[in-house]
Amino acid sequence: MKLIIHDLNQSEADRLFGQHPDDAILIGKDQEIHQCVGCFGCWIETPGLCKIKDDFSDIGKRMAQSDEVEIISHCLYGGFSPFVKNVLDRTLPYHQPYFTIRDGEMHQKDRYKNHVNLSVRFYGEDITLPEKTTAERFVEYNGVDLHAQSHTVSFYKNLEEMEAQRR
Repeated sequence: MKLIIHDLNQSEADRLFGQHPDDAILIGKDQEIHQCVGCFGCWIETPGLCKIKDDFSDIGKRMAQSDEVEIISHCLYGGFSPFVKNVLDRTLPYHQPYFTIRDGEMHQKDRYKNHVNLSVRFYGEDITLPEKTTAERFVEYNGVDLHAQSHTVSFYKNLEEMEAQRR
């Protein structure tokens, strides 16, 4: 299954994805999401499930069922848009409350056995070279944190350019 996290409005998403396959889950701004409050209930009280009752309480489980995670985000200062960042913050239940050292850095241990392929597509008219460098390093870190088998990063000036490449 493919999990697609995006910050597009509905008409942009419809244009870019058209009829998405049945095995894909789209996560977009039209869904209700609250911010992670750092209560760690997803680790202690309801392991693997967020205690916040909204459309994202089972985001960890959705990621665990995915073999591919695609993120489409406006690039802001070398990072994700606020909506996409919020969704990624809410993936805390995907991890266990224990830490391990991987590649010389501390990361959470796996809760699930899957290892996704991560692809990130940033868009923005004036993404600078330093912002691209920061974004690439940030996605690399996210890939390690999500136990990704692979990760790719692409940059586009606008959605039309991204749409043309997807054909």
